[in-house]
Amino acid sequence: MNTSTRPGHALLGPPALFAENLAKGAGTPSMSLGHVLLALVMIALGIRGLVYGDFASVWQRIPIEHLLARQFFVYACAVIELATGLGLLVKRMVGFSSGILFIYLLLWAVLLKLPAVVFVPTMEATWLGFGEIAVILAGGWIVFAVHAGSWARSHVGLVTGMRGVRWARLLFALSLPTIGLSHFVYAKETASFIPAWLPWHLGWAYLTGAGSLATSLGVLFAIWPRLAVTLEAAMLSVITLLVWLPGVITAPGNDSVTPFLMSTAIACGAWAMADSYRGVGWLWASASREDHTAG
Repeated sequence: MNTSTRPGHALLGPPALFAENLAKGAGTPSMSLGHVLLALVMIALGIRGLVYGDFASVWQRIPIEHLLARQFFVYACAVIELATGLGLLVKRMVGFSSGILFIYLLLWAVLLKLPAVVFVPTMEATWLGFGEIAVILAGGWIVFAVHAGSWARSHVGLVTGMRGVRWARLLFALSLPTIGLSHFVYAKETASFIPAWLPWHLGWAYLTGAGSLATSLGVLFAIWPRLAVTLEAAMLSVITLLVWLPGVITAPGNDSVTPFLMSTAIACGAWAMADSYRGVGWLWASASREDHTAG
């Protein structure tokens, strides 16, 4: 029994209904695929910021028309992205770097995306913008929760260790519906991004949206969670390659590189989340009597 459900202790993790589901297979402190991919995309985002001297378009838009010391913040963000990305690849720096990245992504989501949700809650696009960054945040949070050092675990235990893993997974699960529902609310706009050579554009828009919704349920109710999150990460990666990579190839520049890297970052957040389920069997479900190990 963990401390969040032990008698005499307040429930510090997600609600008890989902606590056990979200805690399954917490992962191990090693540099896995998602960890490395997240590091590489942060390095790429940092380099992009230094090269183009600008924020990452609509994903990182500062809602202040005339921001004082704007270029300072542009390069500061780029340096943080580059430094934390490099730090994630150095074993001795992973704990510290992942902590800084977690704080950076948290501020990004809360300061730049959450206000739009609060002021215009009826517009799905505002939820979509928040959800996309929240997926990256959830991936970075997983890395931090697993690799946090002793100081972080003793001082910010709520966001590290097993509790941190549960909260990161909960954030991931609650973020996916904002992405999935956008494929239904903005079906025509979503379909327009699908390559012309693929048939049934609306069908693909609906299918990918349904996939994100199904993954959310899979994580919350621990129904084949490893398979669900891995398929979500793979789907986001394919979308990135089919929708955004062609623009980088045909017309390289800030307008094409930025959306490609941001879409890649969202996919990498999902890959980092998938890594946290490595100790879970591909077809394991919470209702199973036996805990099948990963194949």
